[in-house]
Amino acid sequence: MTEVEKCTICKGTIVQKYNAMPTWDVKGPLCSKCYSKKIFEHYPGQHVRVNLDKK
Repeated sequence: MTEVEKCTICKGTIVQKYNAMPTWDVKGPLCSKCYSKKIFEHYPGQHVRVNLDKK
């Protein structure tokens, strides 16, 4: 059985793992909810997610 990863900030189960930016001073994986919160804290404004794999 594999170990379930927990979010460094909220301790919730990670479904999609995100890595913090170095300037955030967060050591460990983040869940999508906490990653989005950090994005808005450090980079205010509207953010549009794009899929760079498709051209």
